[in-house]
Amino acid sequence: MKALHIAATGMAAQQMKVDVVSNNLANMSTTGYNARRADFADLHYQQLARPGTISAQDGTMLPTGVQIGLGVRPSSVSVVLEQGSLALTHGDLDVAVEGGGYLEVTLPSGMSGYTRDGALKRSAEGQIVTADGYPVVPDITIPSDARSISINAAGEVYAYFSDRVEPELLGQFSLTNFTNEKGLEAIGSNLFLETAASGPPVVGTPGTDGLGTLRQGYLEESSVDAVREVTDLIKAQRGYELNAKVITAADQMLAATTQVR
Repeated sequence: MKALHIAATGMAAQQMKVDVVSNNLANMSTTGYNARRADFADLHYQQLARPGTISAQDGTMLPTGVQIGLGVRPSSVSVVLEQGSLALTHGDLDVAVEGGGYLEVTLPSGMSGYTRDGALKRSAEGQIVTADGYPVVPDITIPSDARSISINAAGEVYAYFSDRVEPELLGQFSLTNFTNEKGLEAIGSNLFLETAASGPPVVGTPGTDGLGTLRQGYLEESSVDAVREVTDLIKAQRGYELNAKVITAADQMLAATTQVR
């Protein structure tokens, strides 16, 4: 009775889809979050009669054969790359990436992390860091006597002072892109790591080489579509119920077999 095992793989797959949907809904308010999508593939097939097999002495060939599927398996949980809407915050260190690219940060291990969360802060030393305290690359320090900060679309950071007319250029943010963004490894806190699948980072100036621009005073909202997620949740729930019915039917068939005399 293969139906028991096949339906069990179907229930496990739908449970995984519910897990992915629930994570998306939980991150509806997460800055710069991109929704995830669960992808599935069919399992191996039991070849009872292979297509093209000679079935008679006269050379008659089976046109299709008999192949019994053995269920479903998860193939990937991929990121849906969509630009989230921009929310006005008026924060002088809030920057939204409008278009492609990631901000690079330095992790405590010394490795580089990448994020689209532009809710930046100022450390006690004046250094521009993320909300978790990771320095943004390149290192930019804001003087303690700066009256205000301005960040233009190209990522140039200017400081304004009370005793000067002209602003001072403190540095310029860069953006990083990858050949395969879906190959980045998510580690939480809106951070990603480079992998062999993503390819090496390509660093450039905002607004050049296909990179996006920066917009000060805005944050990129989550790209989660609540209507789509709830629809997927209902479909996963119904799929789970149908696979459970298959298990019930298979159990009844096995019960009938044991009662045969």
